[in-house]
Parts: sequence; C-alpha cells; structure tokens
Amino acid sequence: MKGPLFYSKILLFGEYGIIKDSKGLAIPYNFYNGALKIEENPSQEAKDSNEKLAKFVTYLNDLQTEQPELVSFDIDKMNQDVAAGMYFDSSIPQGYGVGSSGALVAAIYDKYAVDKITVLENLTREKLLTLKTIFGGMESFFHGKSSGLDPLNSYLSLPILINSKDSIEAAGIPSQAEKGTGAVFLLDSGIVGETAPMVNIFMENMKQDGFRSMLKDQFVKHTDACIDDFLKGDVKSLFGNVKQLSKVVLSNFKPMIPTKFHDLWKQGIESNDYYLKLCGSGGGGYMLGFTEDLEKAQAALKDHKLEVVYTF
Repeated sequence: MKGPLFYSKILLFGEYGIIKDSKGLAIPYNFYNGALKIEENPSQEAKDSNEKLAKFVTYLNDLQTEQPELVSFDIDKMNQDVAAGMYFDSSIPQGYGVGSSGALVAAIYDKYAVDKITVLENLTREKLLTLKTIFGGMESFFHGKSSGLDPLNSYLSLPILINSKDSIEAAGIPSQAEKGTGAVFLLDSGIVGETAPMVNIFMENMKQDGFRSMLKDQFVKHTDACIDDFLKGDVKSLFGNVKQLSKVVLSNFKPMIPTKFHDLWKQGIESNDYYLKLCGSGGGGYMLGFTEDLEKAQAALKDHKLEVVYTF
C-alpha cells in the first residue's frame, strides 16, 4: 500500500507569537513530502518509523477515550496496518521547522479518522477551527503542546492565515515573480533543533513582565505588519518590517538562534543584504531569510546552503 502525499510547511511569520495571539501565515512547501506505506522488505529506517507509529496509535487511542467528542479513529484498522509494518516514508527533515510531524498527523487523520472533515467540502471557519483543535490534540504527542497549524497546513495544502486563536482562514498569497530578484529562502543551520526545549524557554521568559511587553509591543506588532505587507504585495514596506523583526528576534530570542549564527544574523541587518528570522521554534534546523537581491545574499552567505522558497 501507499497513501497520498502530504507536504511540508513553512510558517513565514508568527512563530512564538501565535502562542500569544499574534497573526501567523503558513504556506505549504512541496519540496518535501511524506506518505504512509507498507512494504514487503522494510529498511531499518522503516522499522524505526513503524515502532514510533505503534506508540502514536496507543496515544491516539487514549486521546479518543478521553475526548470522544473531539475525534474518533478506526483504531483496529490502524493496529492491523502497524502490525503489517506500516511506516511513514518521508523526505521531510525532522527537527528543521518544516513540519515533519505535521505531515504524519495529516496522513493518519486522512486515513483513519471516522467522520472526518474532508478538503473537498465547504471549509467554514468552524470546520477549520475544529480541524486545528483535533490536529493540536494529535500532534501534542510529538511536541508536548501543539497549535495544530502544521498538520492543518499539510492536510489542506493551502496557505493559512491565522488572525487569532479563534479566527483562521485559507489565504490567497500574491503569485511569485518568475524573474524576481528578491526571495524568501531557507538557510540550513546543519543542526537538528528540538521544539519542546525551545518552547519551554519561551514559556519561562513569558513569566517576566519585560519579555511580555516586548512580545506585544514589538514582536507581535512587526509580525502582524509583515503579514499585512506580504498579503498586499507591498514589498518595500515588508522589508522594512522584516528588518525590525529580525532585530527584535536577535535581541530577545538569542537561545533560539544557534550561537554560530549570531554574527551572521547581525551582519545581514547591518549590510541590508538579507534579514534572518526563525523558522519554527529555532534551536537549529532551518532559518528563514528575506532578501531584495538574491545574488547579493548568496554571495554574503556563500558558505551556507540556501533553498529558495518564494520569489518577489
């Protein structure tokens, strides 16, 4: 068997802020994907994935027992398939902030949820919120606490605009410029990041008045402005706001930026060749870069691997 493909995602704006009700904008990233599979001669990697799936099934069984009104699965079928060696065959790098667990959650929901909300029906705000809540409950197995956004993005394969905790919608984003000189790119830190420790640091920081004020008055303000600019296609204003956001993150989210990238981050702000921001929870994995001149950014970051995800 081979199930349908589910794609990775990129949260362009909103990491950490969406925990505290900033806006967020997530887009599918089709370069990476994953699917549920059963093979006759599984590799060691497939066997490891299968073992993890068995634990996930136990967790989902507990979830539907504790919250029967939230979601129910065909657990018997899931157990049968796991016993037959089912695994998640994925090219999505883990710990890189592009939604590896989100794609798996979307695939499991798609295949085994009873009375599932499908992507073909009229997706009202209520249905989107219901899906987000279900996915948050499912993905908490991997992260301790999940917003449910990554799986939602992967499941729908549409850009998603988060206005607030209770207001999300599918969004239209400006089409890419084929010959654009500006770009959004992924910068590989070469380090695997772990979500839970980073979120814990953030939650500890949130106990301090100064950090909470900074989040509201600077981080959320610039994040929301970046999203408005991006959706309107106002590139000039966008880069002004991305620069401010990059500064705020460097000053206040240092533990989430791998140490060896602190200087590179600062260099981008000072030269205006590129601006970096977190991609997901940070601590490793990818960082997101924004540049008005891709050639300049590539020259400045020539020792690093860049992947272009969007062109202006």
